[in-house]
Amino acid sequence: MGWIYKVLCLGAATSAGYARIIGVGGHKMGEEEGASRRPIASRSSSWAIGLSAWLARSGATPNGISLLSVVFAGIGAALIVFTTHPIAMVCAAISVQLRLVCNLLDGMVAIEGGKKTKSGPLYNEFPDRVADSLFLVAAGYACGFGWLGWLAALLAALTAYIRVFGGSVGLPQDFSGIMAKQRRMAVLTAGLLAQSVETLVSGGHWSLILASAVIAAGSLVTCITRTITLARSLERL
Repeated sequence: MGWIYKVLCLGAATSAGYARIIGVGGHKMGEEEGASRRPIASRSSSWAIGLSAWLARSGATPNGISLLSVVFAGIGAALIVFTTHPIAMVCAAISVQLRLVCNLLDGMVAIEGGKKTKSGPLYNEFPDRVADSLFLVAAGYACGFGWLGWLAALLAALTAYIRVFGGSVGLPQDFSGIMAKQRRMAVLTAGLLAQSVETLVSGGHWSLILASAVIAAGSLVTCITRTITLARSLERL
């Protein structure tokens, strides 16, 4: 269980840096709503609009929804690490998607629902980093390569740090890259579903090994490309 404590420490350390960078403001960091908001196509879907409106009317808070994403991540991580049953891998994949739904709805309730809070930036970033780390570290340990899970989690946190740092110096936050959050979670979801089949067929763990390696490598490339874009944008200021 020591790795769970380390995950929380990683989330705390990276989020402490974010807190210094972003200060206080709306729920979606420093929000001047647009440049600092991740483009998500499903935000304009009827189900998302209807569900976020219902949550806002029901008294749900964006900060609470953000924290709920960590609950789903914790459940998913436990399923990945402590079980080997194929159904558990499918349930873990569902947990990944439920975490993403929370990430979508917290911002919609905050902005469209008019429930932004001064502490919103903290709740927007901290749960994300913890949730990412729980999933990725768990996948690494489950496939027998704990270091690979930690590497993927560290690089995932760094992609977010570079994005937020760009926003802190007056640039639009850069959500680009081959392994932004949605793609990381898409790769992990695919890996978990493939692992459920692989467990039945051979009992191996190559699906999770491959998914973890792709996430780590893609996150490294994303860090590099975002840093290059950031440097060029700063030179043009």
